[in-house]
Amino acid sequence: MDAPLHERVASELRRRISSGELPVGAAVPSESRLCEQWGISRGPIRQALATLRAEGLIGGGRGRPPVVRSQSVPQPFETFLSFSRWVELMGRTPGQRTLEIARRPATPEACDALGVEEGAPVVQLLRLRLMDDMPAMVERTTFVWSVGRLLFDFDCDSGSVFAHLSRCGVDLSRARHVIDAIATDETDAALLGVPLGSPLLRERRQTSSAGGEPVEFSDDRYRPDLVSFTIDNSQQAHPALLRGPSPDGPRPARVPQGATP
Repeated sequence: MDAPLHERVASELRRRISSGELPVGAAVPSESRLCEQWGISRGPIRQALATLRAEGLIGGGRGRPPVVRSQSVPQPFETFLSFSRWVELMGRTPGQRTLEIARRPATPEACDALGVEEGAPVVQLLRLRLMDDMPAMVERTTFVWSVGRLLFDFDCDSGSVFAHLSRCGVDLSRARHVIDAIATDETDAALLGVPLGSPLLRERRQTSSAGGEPVEFSDDRYRPDLVSFTIDNSQQAHPALLRGPSPDGPRPARVPQGATP
């Protein structure tokens, strides 16, 4: 099924912005011009422009023509489980280069995140993720053995690992995300082409089944000049998500239970 008109317009404008076709500071085509290009009324065009304003990609309004404010492509929480799907929604081409996939004994960190005994087998995956062949993110993921072993017969350079696991019947119903910043280490610097010690956006994710069984945990490090994160909040959120900081610090942001890409 085709996406709604306003989503298709927004996706095309994101593509033009992120590719540099519409650079920062450039005027966005007028509503009348966009209506003519798409052969549609002003309603969907205005919805698309409002979406891009909310994402911080364009500014202006109230009598001023919109202009491009940022080329950093936002990543909504609902697409966090699939980098490939998110990049496709932006109208760009996802890619990946698998650097390592191996069975290893679980580290103490893996034991804590996955609930396995120390030394139990897990599968570790290291990939460089690309947007239009440009390095965008370094992905370090550890899977429980029963799930990770399914990747040894899969070409991890061919597409989305999570899409493959879903096709294999793996339940990826729940995810918990922690967002912070981290300094680039030697591996990140070499793979992403950025100076050693420069800041990266880091998303640490723990994924589990609907029943709470751990599936994987990941440490994904993004170039902040290419990627930003968007979070939509509502006063109708579950009370548990509205509580203040815990004694150990701020509570991490979370996707709604059952939200998958």
